[in-house]
Amino acid sequence: MKLPPVISVVGKSGVGKTVFLEKLIAELKGRGLRIGTVKHDVHGFEIDQSGKDSWRHAQAGSDTVVISSPRKVAVIKRLEEELSLDDLVARYLRDVDLVLTEGYKSGPKMKIEVSRRERSQQLISAPQHLIAIVSDHSFDMSVPHFDLDDVAGVADLIVERFLP
Repeated sequence: MKLPPVISVVGKSGVGKTVFLEKLIAELKGRGLRIGTVKHDVHGFEIDQSGKDSWRHAQAGSDTVVISSPRKVAVIKRLEEELSLDDLVARYLRDVDLVLTEGYKSGPKMKIEVSRRERSQQLISAPQHLIAIVSDHSFDMSVPHFDLDDVAGVADLIVERFLP
């Protein structure tokens, strides 16, 4: 089975990546697509709540804890080292049409960079990985440029380029 395309939404802190991503997910879902997302957190995170059964299982030494209900499943797995984005997609996101990530700014995947004049006037993405710029100011690059509110335009670009 072929893996879905992966596009990373990147940008400096505070530029509106999450808000843009929320709107993009809704737009693509409205077009009937199955969307998977990955939020990359370089600092680590905790999903378990202290005292809950799943937390207690992990505290007792379980290497993998699965929480299952009629509508959701969550897997908490201890790792020796971080999984690559490709490994995450292959293991958990094979059943979607498109994977969008928030983060992975230095990774090799294609990127949409969100930029706001008030936060920075320089892009962080390597030009060869950049498929679009979403911004309130322009850059002298031969990459499609979209206004911060043009979610439909970005969705059109993604569908045309990545989803036959």
